[in-house]
Amino acid sequence: MSYKLYYAPASASLGVRVILEEIGADYELIPANIEMNKPRSQSHMALNPNGWLPVLIWGDNAMYECAAITVFLCDRHPEAKLAPAFHEPERGLFLQTLVYFSSTVQNAFQLDYYPDRFADTPATEPSARRRGLRRLRETWAIVDDQIGNNNWMIGDRFSAADIYLFMLTTWLQPARGQPSTQEFPNVKRISDAVMKRPSVQLVYEKWISEQKIVSQFAK
Repeated sequence: MSYKLYYAPASASLGVRVILEEIGADYELIPANIEMNKPRSQSHMALNPNGWLPVLIWGDNAMYECAAITVFLCDRHPEAKLAPAFHEPERGLFLQTLVYFSSTVQNAFQLDYYPDRFADTPATEPSARRRGLRRLRETWAIVDDQIGNNNWMIGDRFSAADIYLFMLTTWLQPARGQPSTQEFPNVKRISDAVMKRPSVQLVYEKWISEQKIVSQFAK
């Protein structure tokens, strides 16, 4: 099965690319722009009028929204065992976790990174940012509590929810006032484990190298 993925560094498309690597699919990356001050391509906007990433194409079909693409790929490639099957008890928690990531955790990031979307005037944008920073800590605490003593995000089995978790941790910037994974030991434990996977080492090679440099300077 062959796919095309509209893709840009530091975007949610990296998480989808990790899943494509995990399922062993053939895919082509289509570079896309996500900078706010630059226009999106017409082909990109035709598939997702919001101008966001990722966008996945297969055959004559296309879809967007990272959580939706994640579920779609997991269900289309059950042999990769990246998601519980419909009849398995963990299925509900798997879906709940993905939707929480996409609708709540990512929304908290948006409050910080794009306060203009939530404020009526530029003067009230700092308030939106402060709420975003508080909300990030609240949501990551909930995620950390969900993990508890589990080996992985939804229990004892690795799944695409762990890939999604790792992707979101790479967006955290403590220098902006956002929390660090150090504040959430269960999140950090799973994030560190996911980072060792060959698929993640490939897709996040640049980010991982940058983190090593930052760690060296912090010593």
